Amino acid sequence: MIGAMAVLLAFQLIGEVVVQLSGIPAPGPVVGMVLLFLALQGYGALPDTLRTTAETLLSHLSLLFIPAGVGIIQYGTLLAEEWLALTVALLVSTLLSITVAALVMQAVIRRSSEKRRDE
Repeated sequence: MIGAMAVLLAFQLIGEVVVQLSGIPAPGPVVGMVLLFLALQGYGALPDTLRTTAETLLSHLSLLFIPAGVGIIQYGTLLAEEWLALTVALLVSTLLSITVAALVMQAVIRRSSEKRRDE
């Protein structure tokens, strides 16, 4: 498990370094996650230790919402002042996310059916 955690943290560090050096406007952990995905695609399989560690982290994911709850309480007055802008931003981003997910799913289904037809 320690080795798998080291791999996850190493890819997070690599992502941070890539963002700092290139100026990509994305969080370092997200870039690291994409690089880990690409590395696993090249490797061809997900090692069992990495799978176990990832599943353990995901099972405790709810703990990561505690800081967000504290932030809501701490910035309650600011949220009360900016509620309309926040509500509009949440609604627009939710609708945009659903739309993009639907379009991606249609493309995947279309590509999958074309691939089956070609075989």
